[in-house]
Amino acid sequence: MERISPRLVSWASVVDAQALEQARRTAELPFVHPHVALMADAHPGLGATVGSVIPTERAIIPAAVGVDIGCGMIAVLTQFHADDLVGRPLPRLRGAIERAIPLSAGVANRRVVETAQPRVALLEKEAEAIGLDPHRYSDRWREQLGSLGSGNHFIEVSLDEQDRVWAFLHSGSRGVGNKIAQHHIDIARRTMRRDHVDLPDRDLAYLTEGTAEFDAYLQDLHWAQRYALLNREEMMDRVIRQLGEFLREPVVEAERVNCHHNFTQRETHGGRSVWVSRKGAIEAREGQLGLIPGSMGTRSYVVEGLGNELSLNSAPHGAGRRFSRHAARRQFTRQQLREAMEGIEYRDTDAFLDEHPQAYKDIDEVMADSADLVRVRHTLRQVVNVKGD
Repeated sequence: MERISPRLVSWASVVDAQALEQARRTAELPFVHPHVALMADAHPGLGATVGSVIPTERAIIPAAVGVDIGCGMIAVLTQFHADDLVGRPLPRLRGAIERAIPLSAGVANRRVVETAQPRVALLEKEAEAIGLDPHRYSDRWREQLGSLGSGNHFIEVSLDEQDRVWAFLHSGSRGVGNKIAQHHIDIARRTMRRDHVDLPDRDLAYLTEGTAEFDAYLQDLHWAQRYALLNREEMMDRVIRQLGEFLREPVVEAERVNCHHNFTQRETHGGRSVWVSRKGAIEAREGQLGLIPGSMGTRSYVVEGLGNELSLNSAPHGAGRRFSRHAARRQFTRQQLREAMEGIEYRDTDAFLDEHPQAYKDIDEVMADSADLVRVRHTLRQVVNVKGD
């Protein structure tokens, strides 16, 4: 841990100059209290650094929550063991998962399937209660519940240190959450222009508590966070159903963890009530379970929070990018990706070059930097990887 300034604390042993400058600008905003906490996976983002924890008094920066509201991970420990997978055709399992869950940007289910119906009904009820019409943002929000998306979102079947089988996935609030975020980021920018507020970066535009704009954002935000959580639950139910059919035995869940890493909630820090925005960071209160995935082809971790108050009870959300997507495509070849994914069943395609493991920071280094934030409960290694183009 390094205290970079009175209002910026960092756990990142490796961080590029752009991300650090973003964090400095954010930390100097007058309503930040007590300080910004920079996680070990920090890298540049829209306005605010990805991998930062930003506590604010009577204000929220929509771009500091992120455009994929409620993005996060879910993991399930099953009763199966590595021996149950030996000799079985893992490409068949990957294909079954890919058929059960729509992948890639913009895709959706053809219809709202039976398992998704009660979740959609719950979201409809909650939207009606706050006067939100989700169709204003996406005509397909119902059909997208239970879909993965693209980029660094993934579905994995993994083994832990005891060779027990886990299902693990990463996704968020899909198109509806993105449109909600973009809408309120635009409102915040217009509000700053209207009120003649000078900012070091227009994407640090904020909404002030007590205003209609703030209240509208908070309601939409909480609904989108709920959507993201239920989206992961729906996908996970489909994954474990496919896993059970593949192994010819229904899955018995021993443990399930579901956590956001792009979200805002009210907490108390430094003796004051603040809005804590975690942009690419998980909450890690003492004893709280969380998930920290590595990159494609590397390890992931099930962790337990240590309740480090200086970090605002937070921890990193993953490995964090070293190369931009464009740079990664120039840097790595398909053969290099094949070598990195040796021993893991995945879809062999150029579409994943920007997700090469070396496009990300070393997850072991991130975890070492975070030793005073979380303790590792389980270390997971992939055997099947599913991603969207």
